Amino acid sequence: MNVPVPVATVGLLFFSNVFMTFAWYGHLRYKGAALPIVILVSWGLAFFEYVLQVPANRIGYGHFSAAELKTIQEVISLTVFMFFSAFWLHEPLRWNHAVGFGLIVLAAWIIFKEW
Repeated sequence: MNVPVPVATVGLLFFSNVFMTFAWYGHLRYKGAALPIVILVSWGLAFFEYVLQVPANRIGYGHFSAAELKTIQEVISLTVFMFFSAFWLHEPLRWNHAVGFGLIVLAAWIIFKEW
């Protein structure tokens, strides 16, 4: 199967960010869990993040610059986190979050624009 580089890169980065978001923040729903257990579970989840992110960067580098790869990762990370915080942590998305995210999207546009 021949997947275009941008599709493979963005897809792998998306799924790696889902794992990392749960590794970093998923435990916040379980404040009663022992910290050593939380750390071990988070490390286990982070392993899968690396299994996906390292190939994503390998596949994408050359088609994208390192700065573009990092920008893609950050935009995906914030997008995943917005949904995660709303649906997993039940925290509302406020107007200032949306405006801040919009500014980050503007920054991504500046990075990807041919000047």
